[in-house]
Formats: sequence, C-alpha cells, structure tokens
Amino acid sequence: MWLVYVCEEEERELGRQQAPGSCPHCGGKVEAMDVETQWKFCFLPMCFKIKRKLFCTLCSRRLVLSY
Repeated sequence: MWLVYVCEEEERELGRQQAPGSCPHCGGKVEAMDVETQWKFCFLPMCFKIKRKLFCTLCSRRLVLSY
C-alpha cells in the first residue's frame, strides 16, 4: 500500500504599486506586487511568507533586484 502526500503552494495577491526605475529590456514602467505564499501539506498550513515581486508593465517580464 502506497501513501500519497499532497503538497501545494497557494499564492494570493495583496496589492500592487508602481516601483522606481525602468525595465532594462524595453524601458517600460516597473510594478511591485506583494504576494502572500502559503505551503500546505495534506491541507495543513506549514509555511507562510510575504514576498515582493517586480514586473515590467510593458513586456510583462519578471525582474530580479540585484545589489
């Protein structure tokens, strides 16, 4: 008998706002999106994080912040 464990990730958008700077690929405006991420293991919440993702509004590429 095999046991199957179900792990899933849920993302929920909390809000969007314009970020400073421009896209290095096309020169479009950059938008910051706050995302709530929750990992569930067999329907039980295991991990909860809030992340900020950056996107270009013109070419829709995901941008990575480098220091």
